[in-house]
Amino acid sequence: MISQRTIFEPEHDQFRDVVRRFMQQEIAPHTEKWREQGYVDRKAYTKTGELGYLLTWADEEYGGSGLKDIRYEQIIHEENTYHGDPAFYQNLHAMIVAPYFNKFGTEAQKQKYLPKAASGETILAIAMTEPNAGSDLAAIRTKAEDKGDHWLLNGSKTYISNGIQADVIIVAARTSIDDARSIGLMIVEEGMEGFKRGKKLKKMGLHAQDTAELFFDNVRIPKDNVLGEPSKGFRYMTQCLALERLQVSIASITAAQLAFDITLDYIKERRAFGKPLGALQHIRFTMADMRAKIDAVQCFVDQCVMLGNEDKLTADLASQAKLLATQTEGEVVDQCLQFHGGAGYMDEYRISRLYTGARVSRIFAGANEIMLEIIGRGLGLDERKMT
Repeated sequence: MISQRTIFEPEHDQFRDVVRRFMQQEIAPHTEKWREQGYVDRKAYTKTGELGYLLTWADEEYGGSGLKDIRYEQIIHEENTYHGDPAFYQNLHAMIVAPYFNKFGTEAQKQKYLPKAASGETILAIAMTEPNAGSDLAAIRTKAEDKGDHWLLNGSKTYISNGIQADVIIVAARTSIDDARSIGLMIVEEGMEGFKRGKKLKKMGLHAQDTAELFFDNVRIPKDNVLGEPSKGFRYMTQCLALERLQVSIASITAAQLAFDITLDYIKERRAFGKPLGALQHIRFTMADMRAKIDAVQCFVDQCVMLGNEDKLTADLASQAKLLATQTEGEVVDQCLQFHGGAGYMDEYRISRLYTGARVSRIFAGANEIMLEIIGRGLGLDERKMT
């Protein structure tokens, strides 16, 4: 990590020390087992919840600690990525999905879902992506029909993180055939008739993270299981995407730092032509260049965290952070693997797993091409308005 990050106070440093020990003792030892079985044990969520590391921002009445400071969640995310297992998607659960209930849910919905999410008893997921609709939310085909006293949900989703184990899933569905942006957020619970999960999908990396297809065949959704207004889901998702992209940025720059640290140790010990690899000018200069890039992006991500604390994080800035952090992660892990030589290609080396895990960062939470589009439009360079 950067030796002098200025956004943290002594209480944050103390919190980090405790979280780090937890990740080292309770999460890291299970990494190999989870990778082999293809999912993280549910006990990881309940143990994390027992110590108050899930939904730290939630009010105490909903099982949280009432910490309205994103820096605490940032610390948890960083320590899990660095010392735990990045495939343990506690941040998806706590900082991407759960806030939907807090922002748009009724009091009854908050009381029903947030306490068990905070304790880890309930695992959360959100289902937006479809076979023909990824970053383009307006292309969603899954639909929900208003049947008076309930909604009828039909369709399918794919590439859903936590899809196998999730107990509660927020599903984006079209609620009007005439308006592509009329989307409802339906709360689907385990055991609902007509809801089925496909097989666990095999991925290039993050093998301990369960990803699945989901199918909905005339699933009856009670009116109480709709978040907010059933036509404003597109707007709700847009509001939450900035925070989601910030989470990706935090993980990506932390992974870049981890790859750098692993490689720095390696090139000091590994010898070639009678001297340590790090003594070679090309390697020394490349490491110096990566050090400068990581530090610069980390400072920007930290600034975005502080803006998020003030509710001033814009879609443009979050997109810039996601773009820069994930690009830096990709460049750094690729170069670091190169410096490991043949060893870097072996799965037993952590740099190999960092490499395969990093590739998805430029795809999920909106592909980086979409980030460029958002940033460009923010500059007033909108094709629709310029032609």
